[in-house]
Amino acid sequence: MIRTTILRYSFIAFSIFLTACGNKEKEYDATGIFEATEVTVSAKSTGELKRFDVAEGQSFDKEVLVGKIDATQLVLKRQQLETSRGQLDASKRQLAASRSATDSKQLDLERQVSAIRQQIVNAQRERQRFTELVNDGAVPRKQLDDINYQIQVLERQLEATRDQIRSNNASLAEQSEGIGAQMEGIDAQRAGLEAQLGQIEDQIANTDIVTPLAGTVLEKYVESGEFVATGKPLFKMADTQHMFLRAYVTTAQLQNVKIGQKVTVLADYGDEKKSYEGTIAWISSRSEFTPKTILTDDERADLVYAVKIAINNDGFVKIGMYGEVKF
Repeated sequence: MIRTTILRYSFIAFSIFLTACGNKEKEYDATGIFEATEVTVSAKSTGELKRFDVAEGQSFDKEVLVGKIDATQLVLKRQQLETSRGQLDASKRQLAASRSATDSKQLDLERQVSAIRQQIVNAQRERQRFTELVNDGAVPRKQLDDINYQIQVLERQLEATRDQIRSNNASLAEQSEGIGAQMEGIDAQRAGLEAQLGQIEDQIANTDIVTPLAGTVLEKYVESGEFVATGKPLFKMADTQHMFLRAYVTTAQLQNVKIGQKVTVLADYGDEKKSYEGTIAWISSRSEFTPKTILTDDERADLVYAVKIAINNDGFVKIGMYGEVKF
Protein backbone atom coordinates (compact mmCIF):
# COMPACT_ATOMS: atom_id res chain seq x y z
CA MET A 1 0.00 0.00 0.00
CA ILE A 2 2.75 2.41 0.95
CA ARG A 3 4.70 1.38 -2.18
CA THR A 4 1.68 2.10 -4.36
CA THR A 5 1.20 5.54 -2.79
CA ILE A 6 4.85 6.47 -3.32
CA LEU A 7 4.71 5.41 -6.96
CA ARG A 8 1.54 7.46 -7.50
CA TYR A 9 3.09 10.67 -6.08
CA SER A 10 6.26 10.11 -8.02
CA PHE A 11 4.29 9.85 -11.26
CA ILE A 12 2.40 13.11 -10.50
CA ALA A 13 5.63 14.98 -9.73
CA PHE A 14 7.20 13.75 -12.97
CA SER A 15 4.12 14.81 -14.94
CA ILE A 16 4.26 18.33 -13.44
CA PHE A 17 7.95 18.57 -14.36
CA LEU A 18 7.25 17.56 -17.96
CA THR A 19 4.39 20.05 -18.19
CA ALA A 20 6.59 22.86 -16.87
CA CYS A 21 9.30 22.01 -19.32
CA GLY A 22 6.81 21.92 -22.18
CA ASN A 23 5.34 25.32 -21.25
CA LYS A 24 8.70 27.05 -20.83
CA GLU A 25 8.99 29.85 -23.45
CA LYS A 26 12.30 30.39 -25.25
CA GLU A 27 14.04 33.66 -24.39
CA TYR A 28 14.89 34.38 -28.04
CA ASP A 29 13.61 33.85 -31.56
CA ALA A 30 16.94 34.14 -33.37
CA THR A 31 20.60 34.68 -32.67
CA GLY A 32 23.43 36.43 -34.44
CA ILE A 33 26.60 38.50 -34.26
CA PHE A 34 26.89 42.24 -33.77
CA GLU A 35 28.37 44.21 -36.66
CA ALA A 36 29.16 47.85 -37.45
CA THR A 37 29.67 49.90 -40.59
CA GLU A 38 33.40 49.65 -41.22
CA VAL A 39 35.42 51.94 -43.50
CA THR A 40 39.03 51.50 -44.55
CA VAL A 41 40.65 54.91 -45.07
CA SER A 42 43.30 54.89 -47.82
CA ALA A 43 45.83 57.46 -48.96
CA LYS A 44 44.62 59.80 -51.70
CA SER A 45 48.10 61.09 -52.45
CA THR A 46 51.68 59.81 -52.65
CA GLY A 47 54.43 61.00 -50.35
CA GLU A 48 55.88 60.93 -46.86
CA LEU A 49 53.37 60.71 -44.02
CA LYS A 50 54.31 63.90 -42.19
CA ARG A 51 51.65 63.59 -39.50
CA PHE A 52 49.44 60.72 -38.37
CA ASP A 53 47.58 61.17 -35.08
CA VAL A 54 45.68 57.88 -35.01
CA ALA A 55 45.64 55.14 -32.37
CA GLU A 56 43.66 51.93 -32.25
CA GLY A 57 40.63 52.28 -30.01
CA GLN A 58 40.59 56.07 -30.41
CA SER A 59 37.24 57.70 -31.20
CA PHE A 60 36.74 60.60 -33.62
CA ASP A 61 33.95 62.77 -34.91
CA LYS A 62 33.23 62.94 -38.61
CA GLU A 63 35.60 64.94 -40.87
CA VAL A 64 38.40 65.35 -38.32
CA LEU A 65 41.90 66.01 -39.71
CA VAL A 66 44.07 63.18 -38.32
CA GLY A 67 47.04 63.19 -40.67
CA LYS A 68 48.93 64.94 -43.45
CA ILE A 69 50.92 63.66 -46.45
CA ASP A 70 53.85 65.77 -47.69
CA ALA A 71 52.54 68.42 -50.12
CA THR A 72 55.72 70.50 -50.63
CA GLN A 73 56.02 69.96 -54.38
CA LEU A 74 52.34 70.61 -54.91
CA VAL A 75 52.52 73.88 -52.94
CA LEU A 76 55.52 75.01 -55.04
CA LYS A 77 53.65 74.14 -58.23
CA ARG A 78 50.69 76.19 -57.02
CA GLN A 79 52.95 79.19 -56.35
CA GLN A 80 54.40 78.88 -59.86
CA LEU A 81 50.95 78.83 -61.42
CA GLU A 82 49.83 81.80 -59.33
CA THR A 83 52.90 83.76 -60.51
CA SER A 84 52.08 82.94 -64.13
CA ARG A 85 48.51 84.05 -63.55
CA GLY A 86 49.75 87.36 -62.15
CA GLN A 87 51.95 87.90 -65.20
CA LEU A 88 49.03 87.26 -67.51
CA ASP A 89 46.88 89.71 -65.57
CA ALA A 90 49.62 92.37 -65.86
CA SER A 91 49.93 91.78 -69.61
CA LYS A 92 46.19 92.08 -70.02
CA ARG A 93 46.15 95.38 -68.12
CA GLN A 94 48.85 96.74 -70.42
CA LEU A 95 46.93 95.64 -73.49
CA ALA A 96 43.74 97.16 -72.11
CA ALA A 97 45.53 100.50 -71.62
CA SER A 98 46.98 100.33 -75.14
CA ARG A 99 43.58 99.53 -76.59
CA SER A 100 42.01 102.44 -74.74
CA ALA A 101 44.68 104.80 -76.08
CA THR A 102 44.18 103.46 -79.60
CA ASP A 103 40.43 103.89 -79.41
CA SER A 104 40.84 107.47 -78.15
CA LYS A 105 42.78 108.36 -81.31
CA GLN A 106 39.82 107.67 -83.54
CA LEU A 107 38.33 110.94 -84.79
CA ASP A 108 34.72 112.00 -84.93
CA LEU A 109 34.22 112.40 -88.69
CA GLU A 110 31.32 114.84 -88.61
CA ARG A 111 32.97 116.94 -85.96
CA GLN A 112 36.22 117.19 -87.92
CA VAL A 113 34.52 118.25 -91.18
CA SER A 114 31.93 120.53 -89.62
CA ALA A 115 34.17 123.60 -90.09
CA ILE A 116 34.66 122.88 -93.80
CA ARG A 117 30.93 122.30 -94.18
CA GLN A 118 30.26 125.69 -92.64
CA GLN A 119 32.73 127.34 -95.00
CA ILE A 120 30.94 125.72 -97.96
CA VAL A 121 27.56 126.96 -96.68
CA ASN A 122 28.94 130.47 -96.29
CA ALA A 123 30.49 130.39 -99.77
CA GLN A 124 27.21 129.16 -101.30
CA ARG A 125 25.37 131.99 -99.62
CA GLU A 126 27.94 134.45 -100.97
CA ARG A 127 27.60 132.93 -104.45
CA GLN A 128 23.86 133.51 -104.37
CA ARG A 129 24.39 137.17 -103.48
CA PHE A 130 27.02 137.71 -106.18
CA THR A 131 24.86 135.97 -108.77
CA GLU A 132 22.21 138.63 -108.23
CA LEU A 133 24.83 141.40 -108.38
CA VAL A 134 26.26 140.02 -111.65
CA ASN A 135 22.78 139.83 -113.16
CA ASP A 136 22.26 143.48 -112.21
CA GLY A 137 25.69 144.37 -113.69
CA ALA A 138 26.87 145.68 -110.35
CA VAL A 139 30.03 143.51 -110.17
CA PRO A 140 32.17 141.77 -112.76
CA ARG A 141 31.51 138.04 -113.43
CA LYS A 142 35.06 137.14 -112.42
CA GLN A 143 34.20 137.62 -108.79
CA LEU A 144 31.37 135.07 -109.13
CA ASP A 145 33.74 132.65 -110.90
CA ASP A 146 36.20 133.02 -108.03
CA ILE A 147 33.49 132.11 -105.50
CA ASN A 148 32.49 129.04 -107.56
CA TYR A 149 36.11 127.95 -107.67
CA GLN A 150 36.43 128.47 -103.91
CA ILE A 151 33.38 126.26 -103.35
CA GLN A 152 34.87 123.52 -105.57
CA VAL A 153 38.12 123.65 -103.59
CA LEU A 154 36.25 123.39 -100.27
CA GLU A 155 34.20 120.43 -101.52
CA ARG A 156 37.35 118.60 -102.65
CA GLN A 157 38.95 119.41 -99.29
CA LEU A 158 35.88 118.06 -97.50
CA GLU A 159 36.00 114.77 -99.40
CA ALA A 160 39.75 114.42 -98.89
CA THR A 161 39.40 115.07 -95.17
CA ARG A 162 36.60 112.47 -94.97
CA ASP A 163 38.74 109.87 -96.73
CA GLN A 164 41.71 110.57 -94.51
CA ILE A 165 39.67 110.33 -91.30
CA ARG A 166 37.94 107.13 -92.47
CA SER A 167 41.30 105.56 -93.35
CA ASN A 168 42.86 106.62 -90.06
CA ASN A 169 39.87 105.33 -88.05
CA ALA A 170 39.87 102.03 -89.97
CA SER A 171 43.57 101.54 -89.21
CA LEU A 172 43.04 102.33 -85.53
CA ALA A 173 40.03 99.99 -85.39
CA GLU A 174 42.15 97.21 -86.88
CA GLN A 175 44.83 97.82 -84.25
CA SER A 176 42.20 97.79 -81.52
CA GLU A 177 40.79 94.54 -82.85
CA GLY A 178 44.27 93.01 -82.83
CA ILE A 179 44.79 94.07 -79.23
CA GLY A 180 41.39 92.59 -78.38
CA ALA A 181 42.44 89.28 -79.95
CA GLN A 182 45.59 89.29 -77.79
CA MET A 183 43.47 89.93 -74.71
CA GLU A 184 41.22 87.01 -75.64
CA GLY A 185 44.33 84.85 -75.98
CA ILE A 186 45.40 85.90 -72.48
CA ASP A 187 41.92 85.05 -71.18
CA ALA A 188 42.22 81.57 -72.71
CA GLN A 189 45.65 81.08 -71.12
CA ARG A 190 44.30 82.28 -67.80
CA ALA A 191 41.40 79.82 -68.01
CA GLY A 192 43.93 77.02 -68.56
CA LEU A 193 45.90 78.19 -65.54
CA GLU A 194 42.76 78.30 -63.43
CA ALA A 195 42.00 74.70 -64.41
CA GLN A 196 45.53 73.66 -63.43
CA LEU A 197 45.23 75.55 -60.15
CA GLY A 198 41.95 73.77 -59.45
CA GLN A 199 43.68 70.42 -60.03
CA ILE A 200 46.56 71.39 -57.75
CA GLU A 201 44.19 72.58 -55.02
CA ASP A 202 42.35 69.27 -55.22
CA GLN A 203 45.63 67.34 -55.02
CA ILE A 204 46.73 69.41 -52.01
CA ALA A 205 43.38 68.77 -50.33
CA ASN A 206 43.92 65.05 -50.92
CA THR A 207 47.06 65.18 -48.77
CA ASP A 208 44.80 65.74 -45.77
CA ILE A 209 43.75 62.54 -43.99
CA VAL A 210 40.23 63.00 -42.68
CA THR A 211 37.88 60.67 -40.82
CA PRO A 212 34.97 59.71 -43.11
CA LEU A 213 32.54 59.04 -40.25
CA ALA A 214 32.14 59.33 -36.50
CA GLY A 215 33.41 56.17 -34.88
CA THR A 216 36.29 54.21 -33.40
CA VAL A 217 39.60 53.19 -34.95
CA LEU A 218 39.74 49.41 -35.25
CA GLU A 219 43.11 48.91 -36.95
CA LYS A 220 46.10 51.09 -37.81
CA TYR A 221 48.30 50.05 -40.74
CA VAL A 222 51.03 52.73 -40.99
CA GLU A 223 53.07 55.05 -38.81
CA SER A 224 54.12 58.68 -39.16
CA GLY A 225 57.23 59.07 -41.32
CA GLU A 226 56.43 56.18 -43.65
CA PHE A 227 56.17 56.68 -47.42
CA VAL A 228 52.68 55.93 -48.68
CA ALA A 229 51.32 55.57 -52.18
CA THR A 230 47.89 56.49 -53.45
CA GLY A 231 45.43 53.79 -52.46
CA LYS A 232 47.49 52.39 -49.58
CA PRO A 233 45.25 51.55 -46.56
CA LEU A 234 46.05 53.76 -43.58
CA PHE A 235 43.54 52.72 -40.93
CA LYS A 236 40.13 51.15 -40.45
CA MET A 237 37.35 52.63 -38.36
CA ALA A 238 33.76 51.71 -37.58
CA ASP A 239 30.61 53.50 -36.51
CA THR A 240 30.24 51.84 -33.12
CA GLN A 241 27.43 54.13 -32.00
CA HIS A 242 25.02 52.69 -34.55
CA MET A 243 25.45 48.93 -34.72
CA PHE A 244 23.60 46.00 -36.24
CA LEU A 245 22.81 42.50 -35.10
CA ARG A 246 22.99 40.14 -38.06
CA ALA A 247 20.57 37.38 -37.15
CA TYR A 248 18.98 34.53 -39.11
CA VAL A 249 15.31 33.58 -39.28
CA THR A 250 13.57 30.55 -40.70
CA THR A 251 11.01 30.63 -43.48
CA ALA A 252 8.24 30.21 -40.91
CA GLN A 253 9.47 33.24 -38.94
CA LEU A 254 9.96 35.36 -42.06
CA GLN A 255 6.23 35.97 -42.51
CA ASN A 256 6.13 37.73 -39.13
CA VAL A 257 9.13 39.96 -39.79
CA LYS A 258 9.16 43.26 -41.71
CA ILE A 259 11.47 46.23 -42.21
CA GLY A 260 10.91 48.96 -39.63
CA GLN A 261 9.55 46.52 -37.05
CA LYS A 262 10.54 47.19 -33.44
CA VAL A 263 12.14 44.21 -31.67
CA THR A 264 14.06 43.44 -28.48
CA VAL A 265 17.78 42.73 -28.82
CA LEU A 266 19.76 41.00 -26.09
CA ALA A 267 23.53 41.36 -25.86
CA ASP A 268 25.18 38.38 -24.21
CA TYR A 269 27.83 39.38 -21.67
CA GLY A 270 28.36 35.83 -20.41
CA ASP A 271 26.75 35.74 -16.99
CA GLU A 272 24.23 38.45 -17.82
CA LYS A 273 22.33 39.88 -20.78
CA LYS A 274 21.50 43.48 -21.56
CA SER A 275 18.39 44.49 -23.46
CA TYR A 276 18.25 47.06 -26.27
CA GLU A 277 15.46 48.34 -28.48
CA GLY A 278 16.13 47.45 -32.08
CA THR A 279 14.64 48.13 -35.49
CA ILE A 280 14.75 45.73 -38.40
CA ALA A 281 16.69 47.63 -41.07
CA TRP A 282 17.26 44.97 -43.72
CA ILE A 283 15.99 41.54 -44.74
CA SER A 284 17.88 39.41 -47.23
CA SER A 285 15.99 38.54 -50.40
CA ARG A 286 17.79 35.21 -50.67
CA SER A 287 17.97 32.22 -48.36
CA GLU A 288 21.23 30.58 -47.30
CA PHE A 289 22.37 27.57 -45.34
CA THR A 290 22.35 28.06 -41.59
CA PRO A 291 25.79 29.17 -40.33
CA LYS A 292 27.26 26.64 -37.90
CA THR A 293 27.62 29.20 -35.11
CA ILE A 294 23.98 30.31 -35.29
CA LEU A 295 20.97 28.85 -33.47
CA THR A 296 17.51 29.19 -34.99
CA ASP A 297 14.01 28.69 -33.67
CA ASP A 298 13.79 25.49 -35.72
CA GLU A 299 17.09 23.63 -35.40
CA ARG A 300 16.06 21.38 -38.27
CA ALA A 301 15.90 24.29 -40.70
CA ASP A 302 18.67 24.13 -43.28
CA LEU A 303 17.81 27.38 -45.09
CA VAL A 304 17.48 30.71 -43.30
CA TYR A 305 17.23 34.42 -44.18
CA ALA A 306 19.65 37.00 -42.82
CA VAL A 307 18.23 40.14 -41.19
CA LYS A 308 19.95 43.24 -39.85
CA ILE A 309 18.61 44.85 -36.69
CA ALA A 310 19.82 48.38 -35.92
CA ILE A 311 20.48 49.46 -32.33
CA ASN A 312 21.94 52.53 -30.66
CA ASN A 313 25.00 51.37 -28.79
CA ASP A 314 25.65 52.64 -25.27
CA GLY A 315 29.29 51.65 -25.52
CA PHE A 316 28.98 48.14 -24.13
CA VAL A 317 28.19 46.26 -27.35
CA LYS A 318 31.31 45.19 -29.22
CA ILE A 319 31.82 44.00 -32.79
CA GLY A 320 31.65 40.21 -32.99
CA MET A 321 29.72 39.85 -29.74
CA TYR A 322 26.97 37.23 -29.63
CA GLY A 323 23.38 38.55 -29.52
CA GLU A 324 19.79 37.37 -29.48
CA VAL A 325 16.56 38.88 -30.76
CA LYS A 326 12.99 38.55 -29.64
CA PHE A 327 10.35 39.48 -32.25
